[in-house]
Amino acid sequence: MKAIKSSVCIIWLGVFMLVLTGCATSKYPPLEGGPAPVQVTPDYIIGAGDNAEIFVWRNPELSSDVTVRPDGKITTPLVEDVPASGKTPTQLARDMEKELSVYVKNPVVTVMVNGFIGPYDKQIRVVGQAANPQALPYRDQMSLLDLIIAVGGLTEFADGNKSIVVRVIDGEWQQFGVRIDDLINGADISANTYILPGDILIIPESWF
Repeated sequence: MKAIKSSVCIIWLGVFMLVLTGCATSKYPPLEGGPAPVQVTPDYIIGAGDNAEIFVWRNPELSSDVTVRPDGKITTPLVEDVPASGKTPTQLARDMEKELSVYVKNPVVTVMVNGFIGPYDKQIRVVGQAANPQALPYRDQMSLLDLIIAVGGLTEFADGNKSIVVRVIDGEWQQFGVRIDDLINGADISANTYILPGDILIIPESWF
């Protein structure tokens, strides 16, 4: 009888360990580790909400600091409703020169961007059991560890090892598993991975 009870206990222990193992990682294929590819975004793209300093050489009265409106346009002295979102600062500068050439001979414009937000489709979104879920501008060479630090870590209810990254590849949404618990609590640097513009990190709640 004792042998039977012992066997049952061993079986239940094996089942319990199997459940734990199955819950420890995501069902999705793992995201490859390593640093972000070099020059993922070689040129910054302006987005709604960005602050832009428009400097017109030798024409300080035409220079101004503007915020890109929600419709993606800006208005400066003499020039109204110029599309800015989706352009690089250099492209916007050339467009401003073209607009100002109606009023100024051979204008020279420089655009300096600060208060970076970027276009929505390039932002990184963190949802679920993060301490501070939010959308963040992508930064070159951004890693999973950088992202977790930026959102203040995980809540006590998070199941970090079942988190997933949703990414667009060849025009299709694909999902990959990431091991945040192993990275943060286990100091397993192999669990660190790269983040790309437009990624969505979903951190689920633990069942127990």
